[in-house]
Amino acid sequence: MIYSTATVRVNPAGEVPLNRDQLWQGLVLKARDARLFLPPGLCSRCDIVEEGASHFIREATIAGDDLREIIAFEPGRKVTFFQASGPREGAIVNEIIEDEQGDLHLRFYCYLGLRDKPPGGAEEQAEQAMMDSERGYKSALLSTLRRTRELLANGT
Repeated sequence: MIYSTATVRVNPAGEVPLNRDQLWQGLVLKARDARLFLPPGLCSRCDIVEEGASHFIREATIAGDDLREIIAFEPGRKVTFFQASGPREGAIVNEIIEDEQGDLHLRFYCYLGLRDKPPGGAEEQAEQAMMDSERGYKSALLSTLRRTRELLANGT
C-alpha cells in the first residue's frame, strides 16, 4: 500500500494571494481538465463522461496510462479522485485547510495500490519513493497553485 502526503502554504510571501474560492475554482478546473495543469503533452486526453451533482467521471490518458476516475467534491474544501481503472487503485485527495492563524494550505494525500503488482513489491516501493520525492506530489501542489495564479491573471 502506498501512502503519501504533502502540504504547502497557499500564500507564501511574494506570491499573488489566492482566496479560498479562487483556489477551489482552480481545483475544480484541474479535475475537469488535467491538461491545463500538467506539463505539456503529459495528458493527451481528459473527458468528462458522466456528471452528477456532487461528482463526475473522468476518462483521461496521463503519461500514456488510460485512467477512469470518479471525482467527488466537498465544495470549497476537498476533491477526491477515486481510481476506478488504470495502473493504480485507491484514492487521491486534494484538500484546502486553514491553520490556527487562518492561513490557507493545500494538502495532498493518497492511499493507493498498484493493480496486478505484489503489495510492498519493488514497483510499489518505487512509486512510494517518487511520490515522497521533490518531484512527487508536493511539486504537483506547487504547480497547481502556480497555474491557478496564471489562469486568474489571464482572466480565466
